Amino acid sequence: MQIPFTVAPRPDTGVNNAKIGVWLFLASEVMLFGGLFSAYIFLRIGAPEWPGEIGGHMYERASDILNVPLATLNTIILIGSSVTMVMSWASLAMQRFDRYRLYMGVTIALGFAFLVVKAFEYGEKFSHGYLPAENNFLAIYFVLTGLHGLHVIGGIIVNMYFMWPGARMWKTNPKQFTNRIEIAGLYWHFVDLVWIFLFPTIYLL
Repeated sequence: MQIPFTVAPRPDTGVNNAKIGVWLFLASEVMLFGGLFSAYIFLRIGAPEWPGEIGGHMYERASDILNVPLATLNTIILIGSSVTMVMSWASLAMQRFDRYRLYMGVTIALGFAFLVVKAFEYGEKFSHGYLPAENNFLAIYFVLTGLHGLHVIGGIIVNMYFMWPGARMWKTNPKQFTNRIEIAGLYWHFVDLVWIFLFPTIYLL
């Protein structure tokens, strides 16, 4: 027995079940990151110096200790991945499965590229002994960017599933498969949006 409204919108909400589910999930994610951003704001307001003393040196701006060029590169990478995610869904809507595989592959590759750049950035901090226990700034930096990185990994896993084993649905139920890619795209766009807030908040302000 097939669950109703997996493709067609529900008459009471105007959207299908999957979209309702992902919006509810993303609402919980907004509360999670919202709480962490609020903690960051209170920590910064209460700190006489920010980022403060790290490794025996006093820093007045986050950009003095964080690698802004690498973070800028990662911002470009994630924005590009959002574009290719949209193109993968649009390709299915136009019945171009070959184009879908191309754009989804690029999206996955860009997700891995983001993680590689972030690993270089973390490695630079660790090599200088800048760890979360050093001070409040580094603690909130590693918590926020680390949690975001875990969400990127989760999105890559979902996209890889739809790239290979999950793609078999295209032959049996192309409309539902297209709908699944749209839902996966909503999550991926949310992850990108979180980074767009993280980048200026942590690195520039």
